[in-house]
Amino acid sequence: MKPLKPRQAVRKMAPYSPPTGGRAGKMRLDFNENTVGCSPRVIEALQQALAPEGLAVYPEYGQAKSAIAEYFHVAPEQFVFTNGTDEAIQVFINTYVDDGQEVIVLKPAYAMYRFYAEVAGAKIIEIAYPPEMEFPLDDVLHAITKETRAILIANPNNPTGTAVTLEGILRILRKARHAAVLIDEAYYEFSGITALPEIATQPNLFVCRTFSKVFGMAAMRLGCLFSNETNVRYLHKAQSPYSVNMLAVLAAQAAVQDADYVRDYVVEALAARELLCIGLEKLGIRYVPSSANFVLGRFGKRAIEVRDALRDQGILVRDRSYEAPGCVRITVGTRDQARKMLAALEEIWNK
Repeated sequence: MKPLKPRQAVRKMAPYSPPTGGRAGKMRLDFNENTVGCSPRVIEALQQALAPEGLAVYPEYGQAKSAIAEYFHVAPEQFVFTNGTDEAIQVFINTYVDDGQEVIVLKPAYAMYRFYAEVAGAKIIEIAYPPEMEFPLDDVLHAITKETRAILIANPNNPTGTAVTLEGILRILRKARHAAVLIDEAYYEFSGITALPEIATQPNLFVCRTFSKVFGMAAMRLGCLFSNETNVRYLHKAQSPYSVNMLAVLAAQAAVQDADYVRDYVVEALAARELLCIGLEKLGIRYVPSSANFVLGRFGKRAIEVRDALRDQGILVRDRSYEAPGCVRITVGTRDQARKMLAALEEIWNK
């Protein structure tokens, strides 16, 4: 019996299988999550919300949208809830990109940009980061043509941790007025650079944020995709009406009410990032200066060895050699976690 063939675009894709298994009980410095967990208010809100009658009803988003809109200083009509940033990317692509149209992505970058563009059958234009991993603004601007349909940029970028300025983003938006431009601000809280206020004046701008990182809610799968009201109405048309579960939006509503928790975690993470960078310098390990809650270390031929040796000691880091040769990405959590990781790394590195 012959198997049914999928679309050609899907047949040509390489599978994406992130190493998410076996992480429980380890120091998780591999996925750029909040390493201490969400605000206690989130747990309290979920415990209060768990009731048989509540779970039997399809979700309503109105009250939560108002609370989230207030936190992000936008109108409720200027964003959609999404099932993580992944769905934000998918809805963005589904709304604006047809088969064969050109999409600009960068490399190395978050794999889901290319993933959803490939699923859509888009023609992908890939812009490489230079060896120093600074944002290649001139190369991006040069690549934009009348054929460009969409551009996807993480700011700061994952896995490099480097950022593009707001002026750089505005230059891209002006050059690509005919194209949809998505700025993924998953790590905004650690960089302080945002294009979100520009959605009111830039008709081709889309911004996404996530509750998976600084808010410590990766398991809840919640994101927000922002743009002007006209664009958002189109996004709604391309999205399943109940893709986001009610517990996720209740958790987010509680999370944004605890701004002190988020601010304190950011302060701790930035201090840990400085500690980590100083420690890498002492060991003679080069790294890419970061504006995010992770650091990309240059371990050369020992990258896999270092990752595996740290894992043997219960410390998880992410090898990125497949797109940034010799590089390992280390999530920044607390100063205590940074000290433990550096102590283990020193022992491995000096063998």
